[in-house]
Amino acid sequence: MELTKPGITLAVLITTLAGFLLAKQPNIPPDWPLLIHTLLGTALVSAGAGVLNMLLEVESDSIMHRTRNRPLPAGRVLPQEAFILGIVLSAAGLVHLSATTYPPAGFLAAISLTLYLLVYTPLKLKTPFCSAVGAVSGAIPPLIGWTAAQGSLGWEAFTLFLILFLWQFPHLLALGWMYREDYQSAGIHMLPPHDENGTRTSKQALILSLALVVASLLPIPLGMTKNFYTYGAFILSSLFLLAAFRFYFSPSKDSAKTLFLTSIFYNPALLIVLTLCR
Repeated sequence: MELTKPGITLAVLITTLAGFLLAKQPNIPPDWPLLIHTLLGTALVSAGAGVLNMLLEVESDSIMHRTRNRPLPAGRVLPQEAFILGIVLSAAGLVHLSATTYPPAGFLAAISLTLYLLVYTPLKLKTPFCSAVGAVSGAIPPLIGWTAAQGSLGWEAFTLFLILFLWQFPHLLALGWMYREDYQSAGIHMLPPHDENGTRTSKQALILSLALVVASLLPIPLGMTKNFYTYGAFILSSLFLLAAFRFYFSPSKDSAKTLFLTSIFYNPALLIVLTLCR
C-alpha cells in the first residue's frame, strides 16, 4: 500500500472525478458503472506509477531523511517484487480504462504514466525544468475523466488542465524549499539554482500563484459554472495568495509549509466548488 503512494493516488482520483462530472450534461445523473470503471482504471495506473517511481528513485530515497524508511530503501520489499507489482498495476489500469471507457482515456493515462516515469523522474537529477514535465503529467487526470465521460475533449477540459498545471508549481516549490537540504544531498534539482535565501523560489511561487488565480476564473466566461462559483473561487484564491505572499516576504520552512498545506486544501476545494456549481 505504501509503495502505491495512496495520498497522490487519492488526489489523482479527485481530479479525475471532477473531470468526469464536469463533462456530463447538467441535471443528468452520471453513468455510475462508467464512473466506477474510470476511477478504478485510473487508480490502478496511478498506483502502478507510484510503485515504479519508488523503484526508480530507490537510490536517492535511501539518501534523504524523509524517504529513507520507504519500503524499498528500508529493505522491506525486494526490487523484483516492486517491479512486478508496478508493471501489473499499470498495465491492468491502462487495459481497463481502454476497454471499459474510451480508448483515448487509456491513451491519456499512458501519456501521463510515460511522462512521469521516463521524463520527469530522471530529469529531477539534472534540471529544475523537471517540474514543468511533472506538472503536465499531473494535470492530465481531469482530461482522463472528461474523455471517459464524453469520448473526446473540449475547451472546458483544457481549462481544468491549465488550473492543475499551474497549481503544481507553487505546490512543488514550497515542498522543495521545505526539504531543500534533503534534495541537495540526493542531487535532486527541484528549485531554481543559486538561491540560498529563497528569493527566486518564493518569487516564482508568487507569480505562478497569481497565474493560477487567473486560470481559476476562466470557467466563468466559458459558461462552465454558476455565479456562486465566483465567490468560492475568490475566497479560496485569497487564502492561497495570502500564503504565497507570506512565503514571498519571508521565505522560510514555516511559510513554505503553510503554502504547501494551503495548496493541498485549495486544489480539491476549488474542484468541488466548480463541480457543485456546474
